[in-house]
Amino acid sequence: MPDARRTDAVLLLVALVWGSSYLSAQTATAVLPVLVVLFARYALSALACLGLVAVDRRSGGWTRDELRVGVPLGITQAAVLVVETYGVAHTSAANAGLIISLTIVLTPLLDRAGRRGGLPPSFYAAAGVCLVAVAVLMSGNGFHAPRLGDLLMLAAALVRAVHVALVGRLTAHRAIRPLRLTTVQTLVGTAVFLVPAASGLPDLARVGAGGWAQLLYLALFCSVFAFLAQTWAVQRTSASRASLLLGTEPVWAAAVGIGLAGEHFTPLTGLGAALLIAGTYWGQAVERAHRAHPEPKDHDTPRTSPLSVRETTAGGPPVTSSAPG
Repeated sequence: MPDARRTDAVLLLVALVWGSSYLSAQTATAVLPVLVVLFARYALSALACLGLVAVDRRSGGWTRDELRVGVPLGITQAAVLVVETYGVAHTSAANAGLIISLTIVLTPLLDRAGRRGGLPPSFYAAAGVCLVAVAVLMSGNGFHAPRLGDLLMLAAALVRAVHVALVGRLTAHRAIRPLRLTTVQTLVGTAVFLVPAASGLPDLARVGAGGWAQLLYLALFCSVFAFLAQTWAVQRTSASRASLLLGTEPVWAAAVGIGLAGEHFTPLTGLGAALLIAGTYWGQAVERAHRAHPEPKDHDTPRTSPLSVRETTAGGPPVTSSAPG
């Protein structure tokens, strides 16, 4: 029991760290251009990952599959973060964390594209609840035109779902080590943002301790630490339990935004949050049960676990045993 409680605590800590990443990104982009924040986050993550790879000398060098898969996934991951970070800069941290959780129901839809069989009607009902929830969240204090940041977070959820589905297809039946794949992705992301961020790099020399604290937190805690902690914990518990605990991320995002940033909690916000959390949990449960009992003649089709939704973003890699601030 003590070991089980420790594992649960680690998974909840990962969810809390990821939930807090939206406020950290919002704070960092208030003092630095978005592209500079992304470059610094990737570069710091890459340095940390390279250090861990150097320590782990027994595992040898990169395989051809890790490089071939890591490069395109690094590009799609960078696309996720650029849309997400611009979105966070133009909406509340609570809304950002809640809306991005739509990835949980979007990913299975994309992962099934072009394959035999389909998801049960109850999954589409859960997705409908999530869409209603997003509409309520976008309404703010009253129904009006959607805000730019909310629309960007909606786009980020879609791009992230594409990325996760791609991870499932590219890594299937390949022996890829998560740390090595993550290192390739962070190096690709660093290269992608180097030129676009070049004109703003001098700003890093002028940013204060608070700005650097946010950058280090995003890189070392929301990316590297969260990946390592999640990998350790997922190997010691069931996929269902890990999914349940990691799925509390949007709850923490809302709590951090309201509690630390003083964001307004209105009845509509509360309704939207409740509907979105209920819808994503429902959809996740339906998809997990459907994956456990696949249709005849479709049992060989690889499926993307709900746990892979966040671990493949925000600097986190895919974990083959199981799953972006």
